[in-house]
Amino acid sequence: MAERSEGPRAEAERLREQIDRHNQLYYVFDQPEISDAEYDALMRRLEALERAHPELRTPDSPTQRVGAAPSEKFGVVVHRRPMLSLANAMDAAEMAEFDARIKRFLKSDEEIEYVGEVKLDGLAVELVYEDGRLVVGSTRGDGVNGEDVTANIRTIRSIPLRLIKPARRAMPKLLEVRGEVIFPRRAFERLNAERVRAGEAPFANPRNAAAGSLRQLDPKITAARPLDIFVHSPGAMEGIEFASQWDFLQGVKTLGLRVNPLSRRCAGGGAVLDYWNELSERRHELDYEADGIVAKVDSFALQERLGEVSRSPRWAVAYKFKAQQAETRVRAIEVQVGRIGSLTPVAKLEPVALAGVTISNASLHNLDEIRRKDIRERDAVLIERAGDVIPYVVRVTKKGHPRADEFTMPRKCPECGGAIVHEEGEVAYFCVNANCPARMRESIRHFASKLALDIDGLGDKIVAQLVERGLVRELDDIYRLTAEQVAGLERMAAKSAANLIAAIERSRHTTLDRVINGLGIRHVGEHTARQLALRLRTLEALMRASEEELLAVRDIGGEVARSIREYFAEPRNRRAVERLAAMLEIAPVAEPAAGRAALRDKTFVLTGALETMTREAAEQRILAAGGRVTASVSRKTDFVVAGAEPGSKLRKAAELGVRTLDEAQFLKLIEGEA
Repeated sequence: MAERSEGPRAEAERLREQIDRHNQLYYVFDQPEISDAEYDALMRRLEALERAHPELRTPDSPTQRVGAAPSEKFGVVVHRRPMLSLANAMDAAEMAEFDARIKRFLKSDEEIEYVGEVKLDGLAVELVYEDGRLVVGSTRGDGVNGEDVTANIRTIRSIPLRLIKPARRAMPKLLEVRGEVIFPRRAFERLNAERVRAGEAPFANPRNAAAGSLRQLDPKITAARPLDIFVHSPGAMEGIEFASQWDFLQGVKTLGLRVNPLSRRCAGGGAVLDYWNELSERRHELDYEADGIVAKVDSFALQERLGEVSRSPRWAVAYKFKAQQAETRVRAIEVQVGRIGSLTPVAKLEPVALAGVTISNASLHNLDEIRRKDIRERDAVLIERAGDVIPYVVRVTKKGHPRADEFTMPRKCPECGGAIVHEEGEVAYFCVNANCPARMRESIRHFASKLALDIDGLGDKIVAQLVERGLVRELDDIYRLTAEQVAGLERMAAKSAANLIAAIERSRHTTLDRVINGLGIRHVGEHTARQLALRLRTLEALMRASEEELLAVRDIGGEVARSIREYFAEPRNRRAVERLAAMLEIAPVAEPAAGRAALRDKTFVLTGALETMTREAAEQRILAAGGRVTASVSRKTDFVVAGAEPGSKLRKAAELGVRTLDEAQFLKLIEGEA
């Protein structure tokens, strides 16, 4: 914030310098230092100053131009029509004022027809088609001059190199379309994991990954990245006409261009607000980053009348979702131990409200990430919730004074004092003590989970007490517990203790895949456990299997095979598994029935409550038929099973054209009758 002694002229000049710098970092170097909300605040303050003092407005002010100059690495493309930026509405009142302003300008009391679109957080590009062929692809650049990235644009599979010939009319002589190149979320997570394993710095967010991928000098690198695009606006056109934004979206879709299926016609400002509310709830179901909506006056004739002001069109506005970032301070950095012994540094934060919850802890992932971001105790940091679920530290906003020492990983396990192993070239640190209490707590939780041994009642607090009192030191100790021992725990009455012992007894009768999953071997989840159980048939065979034999198992690669061999190469693990096996009655996994062979490797998503079985029972039936169960709907989903009161997954299935089944249809399919 400006000091009181700073006059309007000095403040405006300072703001221009700040905004210019952040524009360069964002658009040219793909290394933003501030959040979108912070940038918007700087721009809005400068706009307010220039409105109050018009004499301060200069031709080179950031309010009078769009973005930053293009990088010198690429050739320059001059856009026939400027690629303008959008004004922002920060809340519902400002959206209502935008709608009222449109009506005042048009001198109309009638409801305005808008098109609501998802505001994508990617890289803005323009595609130029001449006689139906893609001839130029460029970035937005400064809005007038963009970077020529045609060779890289051509590698994106969702961008047609040649348009589909329209029915009953000639191919347009010229068609320019603007869109947003995006990096899908799940692919982004995989890419970052690969970069960390390779010793490279991870991308800060999917937008940076998209920008970095599209602006590679070697198109082969771009081609290896799963970029996607949504087209949203027209540029210059010859030989084709559209009357409205909605007509444009529907028309270019028939030409083979990809448009966002969530775009919607909105009859009036109220409908735009409804659209924003719906999308703000659904935003994290999407497999791409979305930071708001865009509302555009639908009629191109009205857009022409409304025109432009400064750097933005009058007929469109961006209404951003509520900020999912907050600033707080690091009180301490502690280390947590996971079930496979991995050590994870965690920032203990001064509690801060974010996205409806209070955040007091944030994962720092690993030592390399802490070093890269230079995070230390007492630093002020910007935190964000990935998918509004997992909080993490984005960057340091203000260094502590005096500066704390650099964080170092402990030489001994903070839980048990055992040795810590860190292999050269790896980012992870591990406690090697199989009897570490922290490892044991996490191991028991996983062992008792629904898709493993499914021991109802063995929750976190009970597990912690069992380990702290020395009642469970190995997994097989679970089956030696008595009702009297359990009843002696805090908040455990005789009946609750009896119920837990009964659940433990029921879990003795289980299947091989559940046991393998329950062991918590690194990289082995329920699907891999099932493939191992189908191929090897017994626990003894799994323990004896060579790496070559493991590689022969369906869907198992080198990393998973090595992880399994390393697990059973440890004598303490082998002895623990042998003792556990002696406590259980383990049945082999049945091969999928011949009538259900067609379901092998099919992907299912479950939504809503089923009447005849629990969600877990349905998952087990799908697995028994050779299928897979995932949590979210994508184009790779084969079936969505919808019970009572299904959620948004059903809408997503309809949008993507995924086949949906009610409970009766699901049962027929799973039993081989459909």
